Amino acid sequence: MQDSFDITTLIFIVLAVFVIWRLRSVLGQKTGNEQPPFDPMSRRDAPLRPGNAPAEPDHNVVRLPGANGARPAAEVPAAERWKGIAEPGSTTAQALDGIARAEPNFDPAQFLEGAKSAYEMIVTAFAQGDRRTLKDLLSRDVYEGFERAITERERRGETVETTFVSIDKAEMAGAELQGKTAQIVVRFLSKLITATRDASGTVVDGSPETVADVTDVWTFARTLGSRDPNWQLVATEAGQ
Repeated sequence: MQDSFDITTLIFIVLAVFVIWRLRSVLGQKTGNEQPPFDPMSRRDAPLRPGNAPAEPDHNVVRLPGANGARPAAEVPAAERWKGIAEPGSTTAQALDGIARAEPNFDPAQFLEGAKSAYEMIVTAFAQGDRRTLKDLLSRDVYEGFERAITERERRGETVETTFVSIDKAEMAGAELQGKTAQIVVRFLSKLITATRDASGTVVDGSPETVADVTDVWTFARTLGSRDPNWQLVATEAGQ
């Protein structure tokens, strides 16, 4: 009886070893389709190329538009290319032609939408004394002027309250191309509520209840072909 038990046990052991060996030989084989081990650093460190760029849009820049599938300006016949924006053969049209040659996806309508966003961001940041936002959107000279005004306002203990009611119009008022540097002038017509208060809270300029019509003429510039998508504000003036 003991011998029979020992033989039966030995047979089961041999069968178990055989089954384990077969499973190991199958599951352990490489097919050539294995995925590499997950590396949590690989996505963060991978250079951005078409196809692996983040899907989320970046709302903190004024990009040279046209990368969303719109028909490139360079493919539109010259007579129609800047219709409603610049007269054919004008200085502005010639400058826009040069921009389109350097940046084939340039779309003036999308550019103006980006300029409107930048206009609101800059006006709001100036009122709030947000130097960090201003520094990203302004050229050095313009930033220094804004920063001096903020510093002087803070020295007097004043605060500014600004509320955008609407941007009624943003139109291209001119364009210029010097080498690789493009400049586009935009005229903004907007409605704002703005008031400046002193340290005691008394309104010393503007009104917290009055909607004012405001016209500004701003010039944006960018180096064409650069990887930096930002257009920076390089000049401001009050419009008529």
